[in-house]
Amino acid sequence: MNKIPAGWKQVKLGEITQKIGSGITPRGGSSVYSDEGIMFLRSQNIQNGKFNLSDVKYISPEIDESMKSSRVKKDDVLYNITGASIGRSAVYLFEANSNVNQHVCIIRLKNVNPKFINSFLLSKQGVRELYSFQAGGNREGLNFQQLSSFKLLLPPLLEQEKIVEVLETWDSYIEGLNKAINLKRKVRNGLIHKLLTGQIRLAGFADPWEVVLVSDICEIKKGSGLSKEKLSKNGKNKCILYGEIYTTYDKFIFNIISKTDVNEGIKSKKDDVLIPASTTTSALDLATATTLLEDDVLIGGDVNILRKKMPASFDGIFFAYYLSHVKKHELARLAQGITIVHLYGKDLKKIAIETPKIEEQRAIADVLVKGYQEIEALEKKKALVEDQKKFLLNNLITGKIRLPEFIKKDPR
Repeated sequence: MNKIPAGWKQVKLGEITQKIGSGITPRGGSSVYSDEGIMFLRSQNIQNGKFNLSDVKYISPEIDESMKSSRVKKDDVLYNITGASIGRSAVYLFEANSNVNQHVCIIRLKNVNPKFINSFLLSKQGVRELYSFQAGGNREGLNFQQLSSFKLLLPPLLEQEKIVEVLETWDSYIEGLNKAINLKRKVRNGLIHKLLTGQIRLAGFADPWEVVLVSDICEIKKGSGLSKEKLSKNGKNKCILYGEIYTTYDKFIFNIISKTDVNEGIKSKKDDVLIPASTTTSALDLATATTLLEDDVLIGGDVNILRKKMPASFDGIFFAYYLSHVKKHELARLAQGITIVHLYGKDLKKIAIETPKIEEQRAIADVLVKGYQEIEALEKKKALVEDQKKFLLNNLITGKIRLPEFIKKDPR
């Protein structure tokens, strides 16, 4: 524990609480849940600093009465004490009545700001206290005695409230960024299909679209074997593994993250469109395409490569989006297999596509890329703000950083 700031005191959680206790699962378990009544909160409803009520359950007033010792009151801090979600907490601010099960602990405080205590529990110091009772990384559970013995530094009530106010300002800013990201994503998703099917035309384009087969504009190749074991952080050749098409890249690849010292194999040409050739999950997972915007990148096995027959056959970004959105279900229907699902190049050749001239394809691709980059920039900004808020949280809660109006009152 750090040096205690003037006016603060070191306490144990049990010293500042009226109650620390959890509920039970009602007799009959999930069979007694209903669609209305008293909210019955479970560990999945408690997130880090907020609630997820998308799948909240309800119990009857009669069952709630039989569990009255675990009724939740406004300003209670609810803290998960078992399982993978151990350590998640949120302050109950609803007016509606609710109850909890045995995996959720009620922390009812006396003369302490509950949001300050919730911030402590979510801070690095709070997590450190939790892990002091979870030897060897064992996250099976926490008992009430252990939770009561959590140590923290407690400032005067006014300073608690001001710290909470600062942290909530950051939370509001992060929430605003979330809303902006979700709105941009919603608008972009609504625009993608209409642009790719000609329902919306960009200014300056009016020529009719042409229907062609994939085989008319592409030659189809397949990548060659390249496993994770052959990757090298400082390898001399850039490479793409088929799994990265699912997990790492969007519909275009500007920056290659993987390298290898392997020299042999199939190397890319700019605007190659890549589609996975197999999966152990579902056919819809195969129905995703991305375009590679660099030459000479090694392409791993289990990847179908759609390569231009002529320089102006297609725009790679437009084509990858078109296949992933307009032809997604057709690609999935072409897939074969049960345990391992395969998508063969010979079947891709049969797909008919409706495309505008190359100039319009490029213009559409520019709009889609710009929209993606705007969202990506907002997401990076949100990640930066979240890191800054986390830094403030960890330092305000321990007194390493003091708010200006309280530094004046500290003679040291």
